[in-house]
Amino acid sequence: MASRSASTVLPWLAIAALIIIADQFTKTLIIGNFQHGEGITVTSFFNLVRVHNEGAAFSFLASESGWQRWFFTALGLAAAVFIVWMLRTHGGQRLFGFALALVLGGAVGNVIDRLLHGYVVDFIQVHYGGWYFPSFNVADSAISIGAACLILDEILRVRRSP
Repeated sequence: MASRSASTVLPWLAIAALIIIADQFTKTLIIGNFQHGEGITVTSFFNLVRVHNEGAAFSFLASESGWQRWFFTALGLAAAVFIVWMLRTHGGQRLFGFALALVLGGAVGNVIDRLLHGYVVDFIQVHYGGWYFPSFNVADSAISIGAACLILDEILRVRRSP
């Protein structure tokens, strides 16, 4: 049984590892080439800009005294453990496994930032007509796509039910 669960979880862990590598690689490039707050215009709706997020999504709790760093680190690690357990028990479900792998890779990518820097490095900025979406990174993108896939998986599961 152990080798069966390992064989179903390994491909998902490989996808998560690729997300982590891509996330950390892009953040390293940004840190090496931009100062905090510095950016460049890429297109009329897309910029690269180095932003430090000490909170969670949309800078939630970013202005707190520092406890949030450890809270979100612990939350990310707890989520990672839970996701690995879910992958071990449901790794044979393709869309579900893919979704969890994306969320896992994104969560670990942002935990690494919190541990190394005390904040998450964001750098993708999308805007239109003076409206700016909060900056994000590869890890955030993976988490968002993974969440959308989880919703799709649930919709498909419900539709299959009698």
